[in-house]
Amino acid sequence: MTKSSLPQEVYNQFYGTYLSVLDDRELMDLLTAGKTEFVKFIENISESQWHSSYSLGKWTIAEVILHIIDAERVFQYRALRFLRNDKTPLPGFDQDHYVLNSYANTRSKESLINEFSTVREASISLFLNLDNEGLTRRGVASNIEWTVATLGFVICGHQKHHQQIIAQRYLNTNPI
Repeated sequence: MTKSSLPQEVYNQFYGTYLSVLDDRELMDLLTAGKTEFVKFIENISESQWHSSYSLGKWTIAEVILHIIDAERVFQYRALRFLRNDKTPLPGFDQDHYVLNSYANTRSKESLINEFSTVREASISLFLNLDNEGLTRRGVASNIEWTVATLGFVICGHQKHHQQIIAQRYLNTNPI
């Protein structure tokens, strides 16, 4: 399934920001390529930049990366629930509270690269064998109706969005 196959109404929501940074490629291609590209990107960040932020009160690079990991786990969980036809509306999550309690700044770059890779492999495994019926199943989270496929694309777009922010604001380089 490609991004252009998603229901049009998903672009009118907050998460459309994440979809807009993606090319119109197959979901599995975006998940696997995103893993490779992001790991390479992280590996090129120096240790001296790892625990820095671009402004007072902003997250450090380590915190941004752990936020990406946490959000991917949340989106995976939502996708699993919807795949299993669980119709229970799911709450949102407070990203700032998660970051505050993440201990990201005590973590090494290698440990976060390993965790990201493991979490992304779990996403790849979750979405790999889904047919159109599974991808189009719906559920409610954060008071928004989602499809399983939309959650997969948001995983990819969320990572790319934050990668662009790190490149621009933290590293002062051109976005990807």
